[in-house]
Amino acid sequence: MKLNYRVVIFLAAFLFGIVFSLPTLTNSDKGAKITLGLDLQGGLHMLLGVKTEEAVKARYKSIAASVKYFTGKNDILLDSLGITDEGVEFSILDEDDLPALMEMLSQTEGLSVDENDLSFNLSFPDTEVEKIKKQSVEQAVETIRNRLDMFGLSEPTVARQGDEKILVELPGIKSQEEEQRARELISRAAYLQLMAIDEDRKMRVYQMSEAEAAKYGDIILPDAEQEGVKYLIKEIQILDGSMLTNASVQFDPDTNQPVISFALNSEGAAIFGDFTEKNVGNHLAVVLDGKVFSAPVINERIGGGHGQISGNYTPQGAQDLAIALRSGALLAPIYLMEKRSVGPSLGADSIKSASTALMGGFILVVIFMLVYYKMAGIIANIALIANLFILLAVMSLFGATLTLPGMAGIVLTVGMAVDANVIITERIRELLYQGVSLKKAIEQGYENATSAILDANITTLIAAIVLYIYGTGAIKGFAITMSIGILASMLTAILGTHGIYSMLIERIEKTKNVKLWFGIKA
Repeated sequence: MKLNYRVVIFLAAFLFGIVFSLPTLTNSDKGAKITLGLDLQGGLHMLLGVKTEEAVKARYKSIAASVKYFTGKNDILLDSLGITDEGVEFSILDEDDLPALMEMLSQTEGLSVDENDLSFNLSFPDTEVEKIKKQSVEQAVETIRNRLDMFGLSEPTVARQGDEKILVELPGIKSQEEEQRARELISRAAYLQLMAIDEDRKMRVYQMSEAEAAKYGDIILPDAEQEGVKYLIKEIQILDGSMLTNASVQFDPDTNQPVISFALNSEGAAIFGDFTEKNVGNHLAVVLDGKVFSAPVINERIGGGHGQISGNYTPQGAQDLAIALRSGALLAPIYLMEKRSVGPSLGADSIKSASTALMGGFILVVIFMLVYYKMAGIIANIALIANLFILLAVMSLFGATLTLPGMAGIVLTVGMAVDANVIITERIRELLYQGVSLKKAIEQGYENATSAILDANITTLIAAIVLYIYGTGAIKGFAITMSIGILASMLTAILGTHGIYSMLIERIEKTKNVKLWFGIKA
């Protein structure tokens, strides 16, 4: 027997499979392992809806804030700046300021500017509105995924469904407390705003209606902790969380209570510094998700772009809020459309059933190959075992998530892997029936079978790639498992078994017992 490069590659791949699949097979704490999906270990399934129309309103608020800051910084006299459902309306008093303002507005992509006698109406056309709505859903998917990654959950599934829906699957969520914490983290808008309090009318807030407040360009917001306490806030914000660069938990040295410190980018720091400089003695409201967390008096100009959000937080609650702020605010609110919990006992039953199917199928295939093809069947079975080890090893290294469809993919891989060996062995048997020598029959058998095996596997691989691109959740798991299995089977069936036959050819020729080796009569 002489080693050849095919056998060396096959043995190296086999050893790789054994070594890197062991952490998964032994459930060891060390090494990379396959993660079980929602249907196998239990967890939480949610379908969320996105209120995309709110994203458009948020964009109008942001534009109004930019207009207010630009006009104030450039000493442009502004009149009646207001926000409607259809856009932003305002007027300026000096025609000489028109070119500078138009230049500033032109930098906002997709914005339609209607100017008539120094009166402006800013809006987005229908095509841009649809684009904003689409972006809000895409941003929500990315934001939720980032939050869950920071939360520490392994392999969460977050995927868009339809135009305004998001599928979220959280494997490993077992307790009611974990579920509640995850839901709050996902649904929290984390929309931070720094806003000015209407100093002239703030004492009338308890006698004022929402409609009356709107006449003055104000809104009424509640206190985050003190029930019944309200603030009269100027509707147009100073800046929002889009200018946030970081958020972290710190502890107040006086009270030892957790607070969230945040930092702004250069633009936000400049706006914040200019506002505080011009409003010394007035109040600044720190607003998060429509509630006022603090409203301190501005004693001096605040430079550097740093601030704090204080409240009655637990350390865990403060950490979750910091995660939500760092991952970015949701452009549009989300709401729960459907919730389903999968218990771990159901997952255990699924694993047991799928494992039984896999082992049953594997044993039957091994017995059939051994009885029908004799020694050729043993060689095919060795390749099949190597294929399974390689499949598990690759999935472990990539930290892949194994779902019930993924286990079905493994069962399918067993059939596909042995199918390649069946084709090869049948080609060899056909040539032996024709009286071709053993060595030539083996070489021509592989040559004739390889093209058919490649064609079948490549077409299946293309289908698996399409499933991965357009599928979600468990479908992706099935596609990944099948793709890895196909590639592994081509390595073991075509390269590995060919190398074994080449190594054993002299012994096969000496015995001249084709029935022992290939299950046929000479």
